[in-house]
Amino acid sequence: MPRLAVFPKGFFNDLCDKKMSVWRWIELASTLGVDGVELYPNFLESLETPHLKKVRAAATERGLEIPMMCNSPDFTQPEPGKRAAEVARTRRMLEVTGELGGKYCRVLSGQNRPGLDEGEALKWVVDCLHQLIPHAEKTGITMCIENHYKDGLWQYPEWAQGTRRYLAVLDGVKSPWLCAQYDPSNAIVAGDDQYELLGKVLPRMATMQASDRYLDGGTIADLKTKDADPAHGYAKFVKHGVIGNGLNDYDRIFGMMSRAGYDGWVSIEDGEGPTIEEGMANLKASVEFLRGKLAHYFRSPDAARR
Repeated sequence: MPRLAVFPKGFFNDLCDKKMSVWRWIELASTLGVDGVELYPNFLESLETPHLKKVRAAATERGLEIPMMCNSPDFTQPEPGKRAAEVARTRRMLEVTGELGGKYCRVLSGQNRPGLDEGEALKWVVDCLHQLIPHAEKTGITMCIENHYKDGLWQYPEWAQGTRRYLAVLDGVKSPWLCAQYDPSNAIVAGDDQYELLGKVLPRMATMQASDRYLDGGTIADLKTKDADPAHGYAKFVKHGVIGNGLNDYDRIFGMMSRAGYDGWVSIEDGEGPTIEEGMANLKASVEFLRGKLAHYFRSPDAARR
């Protein structure tokens, strides 16, 4: 049975700006009935070992693991020195993940800067990831590249936002230490088919971001023609919502995952709302929905075939 973690999408800015502490987030997460909490480097007060030990202990005291680190390396920078700095920073993120008790560290391709040559950018990304493989193996931390749309602190959207580039990166690094992190909603906002992508990445899928989107004033077909919003990386009429109330068919998704024998972590990306209370209510609704679906599709081999 896959285990549930939670990522505070709705509280992201407050955590990065230290308006909400990591301690408060762990406390809130412990009320949701999940197994783990996913963190982002800027949520932490320090990347030094004494602080990481305290964070891990705080989670453990509340019955939570910290299985995943939401890291966002930027490997599409034209300057070799800046790419090297991103590789060095990601090596540290692999270590941080291990010190927190995790086994999975997200990686990305980088920002889709104007004027990038596609072939050259792909070579940069693949080269950086290859440099990281020995350290991933040394630390025992699996890197999981996500089909992402845009890190919240980036200027430009994800370079490998679409399926074609995303698969090209995965195909360029044949190692068990680089796996896929699948987010069905990100395929939608890229104008791609989320079920087709899932079928292609299932053999290398180690983690999942469970999220949902709905459209406010547009259609799926519009996503292929509308310009992305530079601040978010997707069209303005695409909205984030409670899981189970949007465009994703989780019966189809979990049916596919169950038949493939998936048993990794599923991390909930939700918590949007004008107040903490509303954000938490939305998170609880998402947890309840996913618990029910996981119990149905992963309770027995026969359930997966229904």
